Amino acid sequence: MYDFAVIGGGIVGLSTALRLRQRQPSGSLVVIEKEHAVARHQSGHNSGVIHAGIYYEPGSLKAELCRKGVVATLRFCRDNGIRHEQCGKLIVATNDVEHERMLALHERALQNGIEVELLSETQLRATEPNVAGVGAILSPTTGIVDYSQVSRAMARGIAELGGEIRTGSEVTGLEESPNAVKVHFAGSAPIEARCLVVCGGLMADRLAAMHDIDVDFRIVPYRGEYYRLPADKNTIVRHLIYPVPDPGLPFLGVHLTRMIDGTVTVGPNAVQAWKREGYGRINFSLRDTAQMLAFPGFWRVTANNLGMGFAELWNSLWKPGYLKQVQKYCPSVRLADLQPYPAGIRAQAVMRDGTLVDDFLFAETPRSLHVCNAPSPAATSAIPIGELICDKVLEKVLPHREANGKNKSAPPGNPDGATSAQAI
Repeated sequence: MYDFAVIGGGIVGLSTALRLRQRQPSGSLVVIEKEHAVARHQSGHNSGVIHAGIYYEPGSLKAELCRKGVVATLRFCRDNGIRHEQCGKLIVATNDVEHERMLALHERALQNGIEVELLSETQLRATEPNVAGVGAILSPTTGIVDYSQVSRAMARGIAELGGEIRTGSEVTGLEESPNAVKVHFAGSAPIEARCLVVCGGLMADRLAAMHDIDVDFRIVPYRGEYYRLPADKNTIVRHLIYPVPDPGLPFLGVHLTRMIDGTVTVGPNAVQAWKREGYGRINFSLRDTAQMLAFPGFWRVTANNLGMGFAELWNSLWKPGYLKQVQKYCPSVRLADLQPYPAGIRAQAVMRDGTLVDDFLFAETPRSLHVCNAPSPAATSAIPIGELICDKVLEKVLPHREANGKNKSAPPGNPDGATSAQAI
């Protein structure tokens, strides 16, 4: 029997497992991942941006974790020889409405203690000759990295500290008893753990259901489509170039991103996905679609964002529409420059009333903690998020160990066996 099992080989699960090994070196631990390698989903399909934390409510947990995450991610990269760069980001306003939003965003960044600078139109043109706008916010601490490499380094760290990484192991059932949680697999024998942590990402709701936890959310997937610019456009910008976001919408808009391999990507948009792991050209799953359509929250969130949804779908189907979003701030990009690039899928937790979950959401049983939602930017903040989850797990375990000496079979958490879900 293991002391700790972590389901999910994405960056949040790996960060949590690594911190558990560091803080509980005498306890046995296994990370369970259904794919044959770590970081195969959201952690390996993203823009690779180390966000500074400009966008988040001052004083919020997200803002705090992002600030800590930048420092921790950069330190982790240096310590593990992972290539990274603090190239900086420009948030560009292209009209008067966006300029007003930009000023409000600048004030929010200052309240969050983020290093930022306002650029005039002239300063913007001098900084980025190929970018057009009436002004911009410069965030010099924003960086880029390959989060797949970060995840793999975390996995190596877990193994070096005596933890086990078990890939190719799809979970088919979770069965809790007073002393342990039994994890069932497709095609192999089950294992048991005294404490289970679930960082399921795109499968968070299904894993909670396997555990007989009654939660009022579902994962609704949104597909982020990218393009890559040709090699002769790799120097088109020196910074990351973002539009000023609409505060009424949940996504940041199509941006130009310098990747750590030297290429430049365009994207992502945000279109409804009909398959949770639909990265290829055929993006449909009957099971995923049927479950989504049966959930009232899907219809409510769709109705609340109908205009944006149609616009994103149109621009997805009609490439000149997508191009127009880029040319708004970078007019030198042409239609022929938009070359294919892999898509990503965002695991958006949606409540039954149609509310988009934009905060941490946990569900608990006496012997488990399910991370139902780890909000963006989860990759940037993964190390402090892992610390936060580790704190919550050890709060469940350690008081009972202290009360019972070295009796590791004492049940953590609620003694009556009740399940709970909470947002923080």
